[in-house]
Amino acid sequence: MMPFSLQEVQCFDAVLSEGGFQAAAARLNRSHSAVFAAVARLEGRLGLALLDRTGYRVVPTDAGRSFHAKARWLLDGAEALETHARQLAAGEETRLRVVLGDICPTDHGLDLLHGFFARCPQTRLDLHFEAVGGPQERLAKDEADLVLHWIDKADPRFEWIDIATIAFVPVVAPGFLPFDIDDALGPEQMRGLTQCILRDTAHDPGELAFGVLSGAPQCTVADHRMKKEVISRGMAWGHLPKFMIAEDLARGDLLAITGRHFRGIRAELVAARRQDRPHGPVAQRLWRHIADGTGGRRGGES
Repeated sequence: MMPFSLQEVQCFDAVLSEGGFQAAAARLNRSHSAVFAAVARLEGRLGLALLDRTGYRVVPTDAGRSFHAKARWLLDGAEALETHARQLAAGEETRLRVVLGDICPTDHGLDLLHGFFARCPQTRLDLHFEAVGGPQERLAKDEADLVLHWIDKADPRFEWIDIATIAFVPVVAPGFLPFDIDDALGPEQMRGLTQCILRDTAHDPGELAFGVLSGAPQCTVADHRMKKEVISRGMAWGHLPKFMIAEDLARGDLLAITGRHFRGIRAELVAARRQDRPHGPVAQRLWRHIADGTGGRRGGES
């Protein structure tokens, strides 16, 4: 078998897709004779009859149908490679690394991203979930192009767009506490009870402790959904985002223990990126898309 060319395969595909040589030639902007010759050369190189030309319309032979099915992989790959090359030539990113932090409502974060990436199908979304200090660490180490989480706004490396303030409520399941809930409920009463906390995904977690009660026994989980399950089953107490448990609180399935000593936590959800690094055209468009979609105040911009 002699080597065949991509152009010959494209001509063969066009003949099958368009139902004939003349229509294929029009689609490819080539002459009828050039397309006919290309397909004939392909058959000669393969030693196969790909088309049945005996009828009014050309149709694929069994071998032609089988070859065409495999050829589509080659043609799709060639098209993707051509698009990739165009992006490289234009300086456009073929991948953007985005981190969703644990304080970001998943639906809201994905809605923001879907609205953008649906219009940029050639740029791959490389999406990760990180908790506590993980998102900021990924950004600081230049392992993410954008994070949706909280950040240290005093860090001059970062710029951000404010999105929302997320409230966290300390909660327990009914019957979990061996005493009544009142405004005076304090750390000494809770210290003997297991607290459920999120596992920090940062490689170097430092001293971050959001609502963690020092000296209390702990169980750790990977995300807030699992944390809610653990608390709802009466296995521990802990802080959960209010957007996740508003209905549970209203039904009495979870009980808030907010008071003088447990006031809850408020965290600022932002979109953040490095301002000391260059950003490609797709990343810049994503930044504007988030700013337009949230209307949030920008900060940290030099």
